[in-house]
Amino acid sequence: MVAIRIAVDRDVPRCVELLGILFSQEHEFTPDAEVQSRGLLMIINNPELGQIFVGEVDGIIQGMVLLLFTVSTFLGRKAALLEDMVVAPALQRKGLGSLLIDYAVNFARREGFGRITLLTDKDNDSAQQFYLSKGFTKSEMVVFRKLFFSSSSDQESGL
Repeated sequence: MVAIRIAVDRDVPRCVELLGILFSQEHEFTPDAEVQSRGLLMIINNPELGQIFVGEVDGIIQGMVLLLFTVSTFLGRKAALLEDMVVAPALQRKGLGSLLIDYAVNFARREGFGRITLLTDKDNDSAQQFYLSKGFTKSEMVVFRKLFFSSSSDQESGL
């Protein structure tokens, strides 16, 4: 049996495991369980920041996706950033990812959001094809970022 629901505190350890899988595959990220736990709890304990949706199969979390909330001045409406879409390797390509995305999209539509934006590695063709199949389109925008902390040790030492 498959169920999609909003994550709660007790889900954090399993979500951290899933993020470890995801961040091990992405070029720009390295897993750090303590940092990921802190970030997940920040969202769970402050739902105005976003929502984490988990997909359970037979009572075990096997996938997750989260929406972070912002505002689009262009649209004059709420907007969301889709982050950390991951499904356990054994269940990939079996429909759980589609259920998670559909759930997040329906949530955003129901809550009056005007847009969902996401990022994926430029060489991750399978992810790009997946998002295209779910109605997302490629943007001509280029991503820039400025990091203030590169690791948890930098943050703790004040660098």
